[in-house]
Amino acid sequence: MKRSELNRIIAEAIAFVESNGLKFPPFAKWPVEQWSDLTEDSREIVDNMLGWDVTDFGSGDFERCGLLIFTFRNGNFKDKVRYPKPYAEKLLLVEDGQELPYHFHWSKMEDIINRGGGNLIVQLYNSDEKEEFADTDVTVTIDGTKVTVPAGGHVILHPGESITLCPGQYHRWVGEKGTGKVMLFEVSTTNDDMVDNRFYDAKQRIPDIEEDVKPEYLIFNDYKKYVPDKI
Repeated sequence: MKRSELNRIIAEAIAFVESNGLKFPPFAKWPVEQWSDLTEDSREIVDNMLGWDVTDFGSGDFERCGLLIFTFRNGNFKDKVRYPKPYAEKLLLVEDGQELPYHFHWSKMEDIINRGGGNLIVQLYNSDEKEEFADTDVTVTIDGTKVTVPAGGHVILHPGESITLCPGQYHRWVGEKGTGKVMLFEVSTTNDDMVDNRFYDAKQRIPDIEEDVKPEYLIFNDYKKYVPDKI
């Protein structure tokens, strides 16, 4: 992905979310210079991958296949003494018609909550012992009610509705075409996207970035380049 594209996507996300009455924490808008001056006091942001995360899953077409995430809070698989939070919270924006490819998590349990905008179509499979699609019915919880669909079946989350996804459950979603951008929140157990995603056929979780312009915002994978080693 080009840095100019990342800059645009994040700026548009800030405008959209704040036009709906929600606000981001200050570090969402820190310039690169401020990241370069971080001290030990801000170590949690870096260690726990808080902040922006934008990917096209190697598709080369973010509008068709991609996702924007902002992580507000998170624990840490690797250092539970320093970071004992057992939970995470994220904002996820899905464009009209945009796809998130099939994947599951080995550890994370998550609630995906449609907070407004369009409808979200969620397709589901259980995984088998070889981490392939199982030909078995899938049971999920939607707002406290158990719902069972056949393998590969789907549910639709309208604004205000939520789904609980358990480890090992393959899920793919698409913003229902013609209903608009979808604003999701994710509440989950501690998450580490570097080690806890099993994608079925997506090419790439973290994008390679073509630095055609200077970054206006950093994504979490940028921290190792811009944040000082001393923290």
